[in-house]
Amino acid sequence: GDHRCVLFAQVYRVGSLYYLVFSQVVLGIGSATLGVTRAYVAEITATRQRTTYIAALTAVQYGGFTVTPIFGALFSYLLEDKRYYVGFFVFDQFSAAAYFMASLCIATLFLLLTGFQARYRTQPTGKGKKSQRRMEQDEVANRVTFAGITVYNAALLGCMLLNVSTKGSIGSFETMGISFAESHFGLRPAVAGTIVSINGLVGVSSLLSMGYLGKLLTDIQMIIGGITVCAIGIISFASLQSVEMGAENSIVHYIIGIFMIYGVGYPIGHTAVIGLFSKVVGRRPQGTLQGWFASAGSLARILFPVMSGYIAQYDDITTVFIVLFVNLVISNIFVAMSSRTLNALSQ
Repeated sequence: GDHRCVLFAQVYRVGSLYYLVFSQVVLGIGSATLGVTRAYVAEITATRQRTTYIAALTAVQYGGFTVTPIFGALFSYLLEDKRYYVGFFVFDQFSAAAYFMASLCIATLFLLLTGFQARYRTQPTGKGKKSQRRMEQDEVANRVTFAGITVYNAALLGCMLLNVSTKGSIGSFETMGISFAESHFGLRPAVAGTIVSINGLVGVSSLLSMGYLGKLLTDIQMIIGGITVCAIGIISFASLQSVEMGAENSIVHYIIGIFMIYGVGYPIGHTAVIGLFSKVVGRRPQGTLQGWFASAGSLARILFPVMSGYIAQYDDITTVFIVLFVNLVISNIFVAMSSRTLNALSQ
């Protein structure tokens, strides 16, 4: 990851749009480690504890993309209209954040090499007798649905679609959120980014508390609850008029909406989806399926913002919020209708 960040840091020096695209592609390839880390956690944890540990992993990742923009804003403020040369490297408001991330990648690589040990799946020596619960679970999993696929495969596909729905919705909101804050609340990008980052910290706290939530709620309940809160936060912005049209929207409304989306709804709902998917996979090897799961989420983060951009261009940004709300409501209906089967497969 360190060399990819260094490549991105040279964008300003090279001054080519093609190089920018190339560096972004290389960065994207590096994000493939996301599925690997989830598979590692899923392989070494017991089923009943899996959502808690995946939540702890997600807390670090979520903190990365919601909190670290504070550092980007800090570098931009400190190095505005300044540039320093250290040999081949150029430090300015555009490249400093990339070098900062490269240093974090180097530290992570050191920890991987010195502190982590590979864990290998051990094959059972005998054919051991299956428990009654396991036989009932297998019986449910092997049923064939009307679509001609097994219930197990349908559940995996459903969890991936949930991942697409939640990841795509937050990806669209991230893309539009800052410009919306500027156009409808009159907030400067730095202020809006700070509000998002602070609520990202709240989201990290929500993730770290999922061990406690898991004792009170099932994964299904956390998914439905989290998606509901996120959907309400998004639709609350749909009726607002822009500042250009004379509207005086309260910043408190923006803070509460962002809190519902970034602080509570998305982190809890989406992480519960990850935990449910891992539990449905069960004792089967997690690596490949977690890779597909992560890829589906990454594809959603590309397609949903593109869709939102077209809607905002030809209609209005508030229409985007209505579309995202409907998408999340449909997702919740699917989870509610499938809850009995998903609970049975995730035990």
